[in-house]
Amino acid sequence: MPARLFTVLVTCLMAGSVVAQNSVDTAFVRTNYTKIDRQIPMRDGAKLYTVIYVPKDASPTNRYPFLMERTPYSASPYGEANYPKQGPGQSVELSREKFIFVNQDVRGRYMSEGQFEEMTPGLNSPAPSPHQMPRPSRAAKKSATVANVPAAPTDESTDTYDTVEWLLKNVPNNNGRVGIMGISYPGFYASAALPNAHPAIKAVSPQAPVTDEFMGDDARHNGAFFLLDNFSFMNYFDTPRAGLQENYPTIFQYKTNDAYQFFLNLGPLKNANGPAYFNNKGKIWNEYLAHETYDAYWQSRDIRRHLGQVRAGATPPATLVVGGWYDAEDLFGALNTYKTLEKNANNRNQLVMGPWTHGAWARRDWSAFGDFQFGSNTAQAYRDSVETPFFLYHLKDKGRYVSDEARMFNTGTNQWQSFATWPPKAATEQTFFLAAGNQLANASTGNSNVPVEYTSDPAKPVPYTDGTWARRNNAYMVEDQRFAARRPDVLVFQTEPLQNDLTLAGAISVDLRVTMTGTDADFIVKLIDVLPDSTSNPRPNPKNITMAGYQRLVRGDVMRGKFRKSMEKPEAFVPGQSTPVSFTLNDALHTFKKGHRLMIQVQSSWFPLVDRNPQTFVNISTASEADFQKSTIRIGTDSSVTLTVLK
Repeated sequence: MPARLFTVLVTCLMAGSVVAQNSVDTAFVRTNYTKIDRQIPMRDGAKLYTVIYVPKDASPTNRYPFLMERTPYSASPYGEANYPKQGPGQSVELSREKFIFVNQDVRGRYMSEGQFEEMTPGLNSPAPSPHQMPRPSRAAKKSATVANVPAAPTDESTDTYDTVEWLLKNVPNNNGRVGIMGISYPGFYASAALPNAHPAIKAVSPQAPVTDEFMGDDARHNGAFFLLDNFSFMNYFDTPRAGLQENYPTIFQYKTNDAYQFFLNLGPLKNANGPAYFNNKGKIWNEYLAHETYDAYWQSRDIRRHLGQVRAGATPPATLVVGGWYDAEDLFGALNTYKTLEKNANNRNQLVMGPWTHGAWARRDWSAFGDFQFGSNTAQAYRDSVETPFFLYHLKDKGRYVSDEARMFNTGTNQWQSFATWPPKAATEQTFFLAAGNQLANASTGNSNVPVEYTSDPAKPVPYTDGTWARRNNAYMVEDQRFAARRPDVLVFQTEPLQNDLTLAGAISVDLRVTMTGTDADFIVKLIDVLPDSTSNPRPNPKNITMAGYQRLVRGDVMRGKFRKSMEKPEAFVPGQSTPVSFTLNDALHTFKKGHRLMIQVQSSWFPLVDRNPQTFVNISTASEADFQKSTIRIGTDSSVTLTVLK
């Protein structure tokens, strides 16, 4: 869900707005497709608003497959006379190849009936076959209004199943095959189509799918709340719905030129529910804050728990999982959806990871990001060589499709690499220790009696990005970290210049030994590629960038310390007692070149990307200003970071 948190512009979050940058125009759609709007009944009687685009040359001798996206972001425009400005497919390539495109408002959103649930929890029972589906009574049908609970058990898998069944029977000249795709929240709905999938579903592509919102996707990372994104996103997405509606207003007016100062002035997190802001009108916002631990609320919404039910004993749909190394919303979701599907014995599963932000593979051009050029249009290359052939082959029997198990972009060399498995079987572990004298050493110094320390002050949190930003700086995931390294509350450790290339190909494991004066703290660990002092500046150089000594962020993430032993049962730190804190950063594929340095930065705030930790053991959602305290934090020099490397 908030898997969609594209706070640079709320609408950019929506898959549709990303796609819009790479689609044909209205004239093409009107010339080549007939638009049909239907309200498709589900097994409980609720009707889901569905927009269908049928190629005009479809006939009994020229049948087309369905390519569907289910979305909480609107299937508009509504009305058969109203055609979209761009589309109807998710890319210009797919639109020109022609499919029967289907866009559906999910249950409880926009023009669909029923009650919307955040990341709808899956049912434990398998979806019944069509002849087993319970027939809703007249009373049940009548009760399936916006405000009522469904009359029969449903989830996103059953809604997808029922939609597919209706399409096959009611849209003529189809070839009996269905593909499903979606970016961000629609990526979750693509994943949710897999458990007990309808037999007609042949190809599914979850792209940047929201997967587990507590562990690593939009809402929280390792328990730490992602304040900046959720505050902006929920202002629009969480607006109460009184009935079927084509648009959602915002809950409150929010405008600032300096997000850091705005959220610092906001104070404790509970103030976001004040009269000027959510004012307890945000159902999902309140759910997020009410569930501070990894309880049943979050666990039931982890779609991974249901991905083992993908058409057991039969040929499963082909799956193409897509993600971006610089996706600030759902990097975790893409990597872990793929890894979960890989556990199925008869999986037909593939992974693509490119140098992309959230959904950037759908853009017309993606040849650069931040201060770095990639040397090619990576988005176009992906669509031409992977996405379009994937759906053509599995839905139309057209062309050849022999894609690699894992096609990954190396962000250090700007090259695509293919692997038979991910992480690669040939990868090994290499451990670096946080040593005295700001050294990142290959072997333990054994000198844990000489820790390094810093004072973390919630009143002066470390910013997640350099400069003043009204909204999230999307490039923070590849940004120069020299601004942070200069602060006294950020610890810096680095190697000597590398004698040979070192390729990271997998996860980064963090093992800290910490001592503090408080009873809780966050730990942000960043892995950085330090460019040599001889590095030339780009030409031209309109940003006036100094590349010599550039501290390029490769991967970073946060761990809320009280969850170090259990995400379900937080535990306070004992002041003055050395305590292990271990966690894992998301995978990366990055070559640190000869002459570069590896750097690790450690800090205890990342604001306002992540909410402030009071550094006292309290419920942060209800904490008061008095709970926020300075803390002196020591990092023992037997702390380490272990990389997954290719020799």
